[in-house]
Formats: sequence, structure tokens, C-alpha cells
Amino acid sequence: MKNNHIQNKEYHDFIFDIKQKIQTAQIKAHIQVNTELLRLYWDIGEMITHKQKLSSWGDGFIKQMSEDLQKEFPNLKGFSHRNLKYIKQWYNFWQETKKRKQVVSQIYSIPWGHNILILQKCKNIDEAIFYIKATIQNNYSRAVLLHQIETNLYNRSGKALTNFDKKLPAIQSDLANQIIKDPYCFDFLDITKTHNERELENALVDNMTSFLLELGQGFAFVGKQYKLKISNKEYKIDLLFYNIKLHCYVVVELKAIEFQPEFTGKLNFYTSVVDDKLKSEEDNPTIGILICKSKDNTIVEYALKDMQKPLGISEYSVTNILPENYKSSLPSIEQIEEEFNNVLYEE
Repeated sequence: MKNNHIQNKEYHDFIFDIKQKIQTAQIKAHIQVNTELLRLYWDIGEMITHKQKLSSWGDGFIKQMSEDLQKEFPNLKGFSHRNLKYIKQWYNFWQETKKRKQVVSQIYSIPWGHNILILQKCKNIDEAIFYIKATIQNNYSRAVLLHQIETNLYNRSGKALTNFDKKLPAIQSDLANQIIKDPYCFDFLDITKTHNERELENALVDNMTSFLLELGQGFAFVGKQYKLKISNKEYKIDLLFYNIKLHCYVVVELKAIEFQPEFTGKLNFYTSVVDDKLKSEEDNPTIGILICKSKDNTIVEYALKDMQKPLGISEYSVTNILPENYKSSLPSIEQIEEEFNNVLYEE
């Protein structure tokens, strides 16, 4: 009997549908397993805590408990002395808060390793809740979550000075304010202390993956030095993005110096042009973000006061500063173009 392989499109579509169902089932099973595991850990943490309160047992019994459970369940992980102490600490951390009922379902939604990281790194309940919600919304890996905690996302998120509440509908304004940060942390860059806007812009584009992670969820890169033509004159936006969650274009202007009031006028201008030239009927109003080296908040508030477009002003920080005499061994594109033009001129 011949073993004929079916190769037509109908069969391939059928197999694709089967694969999708299997993958969906695997994801659901993984979530279910994680949830059940964390419920078990919660119950164990509660039992340990209550037993220690009602008996004369000290913390030493947790070590014996670990040894006995590992003998009884040799093929199961999670019953080490260290992990049992984490389980007790995790239970006590959450059960003492008035927001426990609100967050218990959320802490069950993220892996145990993420829970322990938040437990170790967060100073209070509100900060812990913030990172749990951010992990769920953005699907952070443990490495990304650690990075966000170490760069203090909790205290930077939603802290920029904006006029969003006056220029955007309430729902979009709230979301826009949550997305924008102050300061932006550009620790992934290696630039000199006296860098200019072009150096900063090139460095950010060269590290676009890290830059998009710092910008936050939903940002898609549209272009660098994006050209806008108005009345036979050409203007260039430093960086143009589209935010999928906000459903709008985002104009980003960079300034490697202290904020000046006139910066908002130019940003307002670019935002107006993008609204007119690029924005579709389905898009929400374009947002402008100015990221500068430093700012005086009082001056920023006055500068934003009468602006017509939704604008936000933030600072940036960089810790990996290169020596002033540092130069790449390779020439820049600008240097190559200049040298090429000189050769043509001489000829």
C-alpha cells in the first residue's frame, strides 16, 4: 500500500488550524499550571504562618519541613528551604494589605520567579502592584522586569509635564500620561558628555530595540529626520513614531541642552503638520514629546500653557559617558560625504 503524502492547500490549512489549537491549549495549560502552583504556595505560606503563631516552633522547623517534603516528593521542585522561606514571606507581604482581594488574582497571573523578584526589589505594596500590572500588560520577561525595576520605572512613569488633560479626551489623556516618562533612562547609550542632538539621535536609532523598550508598549518607529514639505520649504522631525495603543502619531524632538520656551513652538508646529499631512480620520490627535537634557518645571508649565496641541516635556539621563577625546576608528557618514564632495570639487 502506497503512503501518499497530501500536499494541497486545503490540507496545509487544516494542519495550520490544528497547530493553532494545540498552541492555544498549551498556553492555557501553562497558565493553569502556574495559577494552581501559586495557589498551592499561598496555602502553604498561610499554613506555615498560622502554625508558627499557634505553636512554639521557630523558623528552624521550615528547614526540617523542607527535608521531609523533598523526601516525600523527590521529583517536585519548589520545596527547598530557601523557597519555603520565600513562600512565607510572599504570603505575609500580600495578606497584610487591604488591597489583597484586588491583587491576589493578578499575582497568580505572573510566574513565581517574577513574584519573587518583585518581593525582593519593591519597597511597598503600591510599587509592587504597579510592576505586577506592568508585567501583565506588557508581558515582561524576568530580565526586562528587573531592568524596569532597576531603572525605577515606578517613579518615572506618568511624571512628565504635559497639557494632555486640556488637549485630549479624558480616556486618551489618561493613557497618554501613563505612557510618557520623566526622566527617560538612556543608560544603554555610550556617548560623550558634550554630545549634541545629532549624536543623541544617531545613538538612539542605533539602539532602537532598547529605545523602544524604554518608550514603552505600543510604539512603532516610522522614521528618523522625517521630511515634511510645506510651501516649498522642507522641515525634518527628529524621530517620528506611531503608538498602536493610543492610535496616533507621536512626534519626538531631542534637545541635548536645557529646555527653552521656544522649543514648544516648533514641536507644536510639527504636530500640527503631521495632523494635517499624515493623520487619517481613524487616528487620534498627534502627540508631541520633547526630550531634553534638563528643564525648569515652572518655565515648562508657562511654555505649555497656551499651546494648542497635546505636548509633553521630559528629561533624559545617561550614565555611560565616554571620554571627550573618544572617537570611532571609522569615519561617520557625514565625514565620508564631505570627503567625497571635496574630491569632486577639486576635480
